[in-house]
Amino acid sequence: MSFDVVVAGGSVAGLLCAREIASKGFRVLVIEEDYEIGTPEHCGGLVSVSGLEELGVLPHRETLEHAIESAEIMSPDGQSFTVNSKRQGVVEISRRELDKQIAFQAQRAGAVIRVKTSFQEITDTGIRTSEERIDCKIFVDARGVSSLIHKDRTGILSSAQFEVYADWIKRGEVKVIFDQERYPEFFAWIIPSGEGRGKVGVAGRGIKVSETLESMLKERGEFSTIRKIFAPIWIKGPIKNFVEDKTVIVGDAAGQAKPTTAGGIFTSGMGGIYAGQAISEFLSTGNKECLDQYQIRWTARFGDEFKKQLLARKILGRIDNNTINKLFESITPEIINEISERDDFDFHTGSIIKLLGLKNSVKTAQTLIGGEIRKLLG
Repeated sequence: MSFDVVVAGGSVAGLLCAREIASKGFRVLVIEEDYEIGTPEHCGGLVSVSGLEELGVLPHRETLEHAIESAEIMSPDGQSFTVNSKRQGVVEISRRELDKQIAFQAQRAGAVIRVKTSFQEITDTGIRTSEERIDCKIFVDARGVSSLIHKDRTGILSSAQFEVYADWIKRGEVKVIFDQERYPEFFAWIIPSGEGRGKVGVAGRGIKVSETLESMLKERGEFSTIRKIFAPIWIKGPIKNFVEDKTVIVGDAAGQAKPTTAGGIFTSGMGGIYAGQAISEFLSTGNKECLDQYQIRWTARFGDEFKKQLLARKILGRIDNNTINKLFESITPEIINEISERDDFDFHTGSIIKLLGLKNSVKTAQTLIGGEIRKLLG
């Protein structure tokens, strides 16, 4: 069997890549190792409506009913402040349904999709799957964080996310809890899917995520768990090369998730689109330099933001609970209002700078992170 392109991984980046290539008339096969597109649903599902529109996905009406109105940020000692997120146009979506929606777009464009089929190895003429050998001109690796585990384990954190029914989950109200002792180098989160139901998760370095999440849930009150997902997340930013010979790497496999939150629907999705367009140009012209345009375009769009997020990640990894508590004490209503009114959900280093009080307290910041502050503010 022969295709122009085989995409391994039926998630946002891989499916958008397939959609772009198939829409240009080339033969594309998408293989997904799980039994269903959109499963397992690792993601918290937060994305901006403007981001979805740029990806070419019009959200379903029920998605718009899950608009996020506020985010409460909590410190280790119980301090908190609330950011109004209405202007950012953030919604909570079902990744299961989003992935299926994009899969339908890809199929309508001409792509073939197979589930319960896994990538095994690259061959001289293409790839070998769990079912057969397939000839192809380009292989697209969209298999997610699992592709990175053997490359650099220091960029990977353990995470757990449970779907929960609980009266203390309120529609439209996200909660983020910082505690470096319980969630080292990351945080815990509560993302509502509606009134009384949502996704609750934790991530951190060197912790037992299931036990940690169970403990957190019990502290919040009564709850019922209807689904449990365990998955590694990547926080170390983009890999060095998105293209290796005739293999093109997209999405989480290319490190295109945001280093601060590990969210990547938009940044990974655009990676899939840029890759699909570059591959189509290569297939049309035979000029291998066309493939380089994928990484050039993605880096021009997201590179500077990701560098700043990596610095912010480094800072957050170095401060302790006592420092976090002090920083919370310095956050003013003016800072909160500025974030609520101006910041973009998909490019949020500005929010981190303001929340850390860096612009208003450079002396404190320099004590914490030395010369790195200049890079972040620049």
